[in-house]
Amino acid sequence: MTTLALTGVERIERVFARAKAERRLAMVIYLTVGFPAPDRTASLLRAALDGGADIVELGVPFSDPLADGATVQRASEVALGHGVTLTECIAQARMLWAEREAVTILMGYANPFLHYGLDRFAADARDAGVAGIIVPDLPAEESAPFDAALAGPGLARIDLYAPTTPDERLARLVPRSRGFAYCVSLTGVTGARRALSDDVEAFVRRVRAHTELPIALGFGISRPEHVSALRAIVDGVVIGSAAIDTVAAAGADAPDALRSFVSALREAGRS
Repeated sequence: MTTLALTGVERIERVFARAKAERRLAMVIYLTVGFPAPDRTASLLRAALDGGADIVELGVPFSDPLADGATVQRASEVALGHGVTLTECIAQARMLWAEREAVTILMGYANPFLHYGLDRFAADARDAGVAGIIVPDLPAEESAPFDAALAGPGLARIDLYAPTTPDERLARLVPRSRGFAYCVSLTGVTGARRALSDDVEAFVRRVRAHTELPIALGFGISRPEHVSALRAIVDGVVIGSAAIDTVAAAGADAPDALRSFVSALREAGRS
């Protein structure tokens, strides 16, 4: 079976299986489409892949990104100022699929998807090689219209699970996960942190009790030492704000800086 014949869910699962076989953590790198400028997005996405990203998470700019910290909020504001929409995000995914069959996930808030039209989006995203979506302001209990639209094309809708999620809710929701289970390392918004929470391992154990899918941890991961500390705890890591900070600080050298940053993280995740 070729990758072209696989659903998005299957492609995500294959990424994690490959990383496990290579005795390393899977790398999910988030970048806001259109930051710092639309004509620089493609080179940055390629740089992330060149550095070793297994999955590229394409951030869909939104005017009120409640789950995101200052770094992603600023990136989203810049992208919106350039007129970037969900259509452009799908186009970037299509480019990566055509060039490299890269596994991409769109991370965006509910309104842009609803405005686009869920059935139309699901079909266009599947054709563009998108493997799944993350919608942080969509409660799982209200996700039925999204799930119905995504089911036919085989796209994953990936929920976020926080340390504050009660065991009863984890037991009800985690078994419905597709692709991977996304654990949030802390309570609050996205953003690079100096250190990870001490209760991460216990939280991941709580989630793992309800699924055999791989588990990825995100929010706050910004340094190679963070990644190396997670090797025996999770199956993958999601890095967003730190990647955007790297891009913002490097200016014209952003692709090289991002490639080196991702490469260092990937190496840190190797057993």
